[in-house]
Amino acid sequence: MTLTPAQLAAMLDSTNLRLDASEADIEQLCIEAATHRFACVMIYPTSVLLAARILAGTGLRIGTVIGFPSGRFSTGAKAAEITASHKAGAQEVDIVMNYPALLGGHSVAVATEVATLTHLAHKQGQLIKVIVETCFLDDADRLEAFKICEDAGADFIKTSTGFGTAGAKIADIAAWVAARREPIQLKASGGIKTLADARMFIDAGATRLGTSSAAAIVAELAGASVSESATGGSY
Repeated sequence: MTLTPAQLAAMLDSTNLRLDASEADIEQLCIEAATHRFACVMIYPTSVLLAARILAGTGLRIGTVIGFPSGRFSTGAKAAEITASHKAGAQEVDIVMNYPALLGGHSVAVATEVATLTHLAHKQGQLIKVIVETCFLDDADRLEAFKICEDAGADFIKTSTGFGTAGAKIADIAAWVAARREPIQLKASGGIKTLADARMFIDAGATRLGTSSAAAIVAELAGASVSESATGGSY
């Protein structure tokens, strides 16, 4: 797919989920995102208020993570995080599926949780992406997780937190595209650092990419070069 720098930027969730990220790092992430017009910034819940102040009037969307990174939180706790994030100013939530429960054979409970949280986010006008942590799932589990997200009406299924043993894989995106029955979109994240990485996942069918190298990727397409900024995490 041929993309302009602006079109590519609109597909990138510029991410800082570093454990040691400072307020200055989040401010830099937000200013950079507003300049390049990325799809959103992706940050921890406690940074949403700061981002909302910095991005006021820019129209740039704010995303945050829920039940992150393990997914091993109660549905009530995740729901409380989603509601709090909405009040703070987040328009997008990336929730971590309770994939350990899925692996334990509790797919009905997992499906109920994803449906409940999707309904809540949509009721608040938030876009929801469900992180399934593909590196810990086999082929059958990845397809089951995909079906759960489709049936719940989630906006996106997302490959990875960036804190697992591996990030996004082309084969997983391709398998989801082949299995898709509903208009759910696909977000690849984890290990996407270069323009070549981005192009491979977009060509495979991803419409959002989570990355801590968003500015560098867009600059590479534009023929420039930038040093990797303080934005980050293992994305």
